[in-house]
Amino acid sequence: MMALIQRVARAHVEVAARTIGAIDQGLLVFVCAEPGDTEAVADKLVAKLLKLRVFSDDAGKMNRSVTDVQGGLLIVSQFTLAADTSGGNRPSFTAVAPPELGRRLYERVVATARASHARVASGDFGADMQVHLVNDGPVTLPITLRG
Repeated sequence: MMALIQRVARAHVEVAARTIGAIDQGLLVFVCAEPGDTEAVADKLVAKLLKLRVFSDDAGKMNRSVTDVQGGLLIVSQFTLAADTSGGNRPSFTAVAPPELGRRLYERVVATARASHARVASGDFGADMQVHLVNDGPVTLPITLRG
């Protein structure tokens, strides 16, 4: 499972010009499932997100988690994270999980995050979404987890 995490001052996602998810300070998390991914990998991703120390402490060091700062999580599906651009100019998406698996694992990530954290918003799997954000730092980190 792949994720791209951005530390944000605020972010929101829209579908058809309607905001469906929004957070203030926290993490914007783009999530992509790959064919071999499982629910256990999805759970491991959420655990990592909640403990990842990317917020500054009083000394200015990245030493606090989204849990520590009581920040939000905005979780958005993004199959293009698994794009292969090595073979030409058009991305290949053969490394992306089939839609039914991708949806199941995305929904697992959202549900597990909501069960473990107070502030969780999400996008709409498979929808044409517009994501608005103010990247804080900027801090942007890739995460890849395997089963």
